[in-house]
Amino acid sequence: MPTTEHSLVSSYREMLLEHLFAGELMRHMWRSGIKRLDILKPQVDDGGYDLVLEANGIVRYVQLKATFRGSKVGRFTVNMSLARKPGGCVVVLVFDSQTLELGPFLWFGGAPGKPLPDLKRFPVAKYTKGNAQGVKLQRPNLRVIRRSDFQGLETLSELARRLFGPLPGGAESYPIRTRPVRRLK
Repeated sequence: MPTTEHSLVSSYREMLLEHLFAGELMRHMWRSGIKRLDILKPQVDDGGYDLVLEANGIVRYVQLKATFRGSKVGRFTVNMSLARKPGGCVVVLVFDSQTLELGPFLWFGGAPGKPLPDLKRFPVAKYTKGNAQGVKLQRPNLRVIRRSDFQGLETLSELARRLFGPLPGGAESYPIRTRPVRRLK
């Protein structure tokens, strides 16, 4: 699907990627020996997070971002409200624009049980369009974080460890890639 088509159905694509991520993470945790991963979704998305994940007593408030492989996107806006949540973090889903295969990932957050790194040191975001005078006003509840401030993670296993700490084992080399569906006769 060309990039322009992605932008035409961006809300749908965003939800699709969120579901793919949740399913792959649940499968990974299951195969790692953690059979229960609770995933909660807020009714309103003004709290700075898209999902709440809980496993083994560790709670993560996750703001999801997405960008396709090869994209030149160099920064992401992060909601300041996320910093007030215990275990807040930002996960960028890097995906293949044709297959929607997930990975690698970008990570911005603290260790399990720790807060999000201080967002006040990052620049305040501005509206993309100017007001009547052409001035782009600040958006005080949003900060701009450069891609280089995120940590690159190649596998879902690395991301799961960032989210929840060391896992019981068995899935460290488990690939995120999905396998083709065989046709039924």
